[in-house]
Amino acid sequence: MDIVSGVVVYILLWWLVFFMALPVGVRVPTGDELGPGHATSAPIRPNLWRKAMASTVIAAGLWLVVHFVIDGDFYSFRQAVSDW
Repeated sequence: MDIVSGVVVYILLWWLVFFMALPVGVRVPTGDELGPGHATSAPIRPNLWRKAMASTVIAAGLWLVVHFVIDGDFYSFRQAVSDW
């Protein structure tokens, strides 16, 4: 896998993990906490920095797995395609 492919795979994995992490731990406001002009579905504390850092770490781990599967010698994608 060359550098451009590696960066593209990492960015895709990061966004995938980030979007899966967004609803984790979200609490919507109740009647007393709701101020004027705020949406009832807006989270109180979304913790976006924490979710972004967790997505960075998890995406790095997943990228390593993808990298070893693609560049590893234990399975040949070219051989699997030619067998069809």
